[in-house]
Amino acid sequence: MIVPKSGNKTMKASDLFVRALENEGVEYIFAVPGEENLDFLEALRSSRIKLVLNRHEQSAGFMAATYGRLTGKPGVCLSTLGPGATNLVTAAAYAKLGAMPMVMLTGQKPIKMSKQGHFQIIDVVAMMRPITKYAKQIVNAGTIPSLVREAFRIAEEERPGPVHLELPEDIAAEETDQTYIFPARVPERSIASVLAVENAVEMIEKAKRPLLLIGAGANRKRVIAACNAFLDKTGIPFFNTQMGKGVIGGFHDQYIGTAALSEGDYLHCAIDRSDLVINVGHDIVEKPPFLMEPDGKQVIHINFVPATVDDVYFPQLEVIGDIGDTLYRLSEKLGKNEGHDFDYFYTIRKEVLQHISGFNDDARFPLIPQRIVADVQSVMTDNGIIALDNGMYKIWFARNYRAKCPNSVLLDNALATMGAGLPSAMMAAMLKPKLNVMAICGDGGFMMNSQELETAIRLKLNLVVLVLRDNSYGMIRWKQTINAMPDWGLEFGNPDFVAYANSYGATGHRVEAAKDFRPMMESCFEQGGVHLIEVPIDYSENERVLIKELRERVCLL
Repeated sequence: MIVPKSGNKTMKASDLFVRALENEGVEYIFAVPGEENLDFLEALRSSRIKLVLNRHEQSAGFMAATYGRLTGKPGVCLSTLGPGATNLVTAAAYAKLGAMPMVMLTGQKPIKMSKQGHFQIIDVVAMMRPITKYAKQIVNAGTIPSLVREAFRIAEEERPGPVHLELPEDIAAEETDQTYIFPARVPERSIASVLAVENAVEMIEKAKRPLLLIGAGANRKRVIAACNAFLDKTGIPFFNTQMGKGVIGGFHDQYIGTAALSEGDYLHCAIDRSDLVINVGHDIVEKPPFLMEPDGKQVIHINFVPATVDDVYFPQLEVIGDIGDTLYRLSEKLGKNEGHDFDYFYTIRKEVLQHISGFNDDARFPLIPQRIVADVQSVMTDNGIIALDNGMYKIWFARNYRAKCPNSVLLDNALATMGAGLPSAMMAAMLKPKLNVMAICGDGGFMMNSQELETAIRLKLNLVVLVLRDNSYGMIRWKQTINAMPDWGLEFGNPDFVAYANSYGATGHRVEAAKDFRPMMESCFEQGGVHLIEVPIDYSENERVLIKELRERVCLL
């Protein structure tokens, strides 16, 4: 129950709103406010919630979404109406596809009486509805506590995602006698049926070469320990999708690789040979990690939600309910099975690890992707965090980088939007100020939100930003090559990144030789503060490894 200020019987709606957010445990609001938010901003001034002023609404949304991903609690961002709200759209889609809990707050002109016509007014709620789990305009100050509680509940429940509340200017200024705040609650999750678990046990025991697949939906705190228990108890080898990377570390003895592609990679030799895939946390927002055939291997779908069946994914058994609970129950009924044969899988594991480390010390300059991944791997502490933007290098990091712990690789393989890498890394650096945190961006993606360098410096973050420079949109050039199209239309110029970083007050560096890269990163982490390292990259290995080798791959017999 909230006690009104100074014994008053009423409270301003904006004050009530902020107190409802405090009740939900909100720590930060990431924002680019406008005049329609001024009452709310004034209420926030005396709150324990910290305001983080961003330089673009999209970055505010990316930071809020990443807060949700790292904490499991909804991140909160704020914009004004019209163009401020439209700038949140990409971040909303990022959180929706990536299953990140987030609450977006936007302002609006007065709805009871307005003398400004349609100036800056669009139907923001209608715009947000297709890309959120819930979107609502607040039309009565007294409904604020219940709407805030409902928004947070929906954002957190499986499958997590973004919600939107619009607070019009006149409603924010209203007085209300509704001061009750609804208690925040931890969401409860249903559990799988006894029969489904028993059927899964039977299928696993009958299989000869079962494999465990860890997908994006398994990246939940409650699931990680259960995954470990299942692996320890059964001894079954596992692989992961890009967004399942790090749920179980890549140095685990049973890890055989990451499915960075849908087919044709070395890892798929093992997948092709398996007769049962235990698919934990499958999420259709990712490209399929393997393609099912009608007469091929069987698949058990273990997830919070039922499978979406299509031509390449049609599991024979679905075990629906809390994933962690399901895995614990399976672990109780299963053990190491003498009938399982994993020898071939471990042959492939050895082959995959040799393949991804084959060019770790390559001295070519500009640097090739394998050398960049290996050097980054060598300087990151066990719990250090890399945040990848989107570009060609993301595939190389997905294939070659071995995550050491959960959420140590922030990788978006859902919306796969450019521009999210730097804000995501900033959020990680805020939450984990003593860890090594690195943003890894292409020159194209970095320039989409590079203005947030100023925000990072103002927040006094410890952050290293790699800008991999090839002066083009390299991922699309690779696609041109795959499709035998001319290399055309995708090159651009760049600023002097060292001078650019220095102009914000960061410290800029440029790699001039492959041997300098690793010591440069080590020095930046030792110094602390915000550093930008420009790394020229040579993508000629794309064609040799990701096109020619995969087309010619022959699985080991």
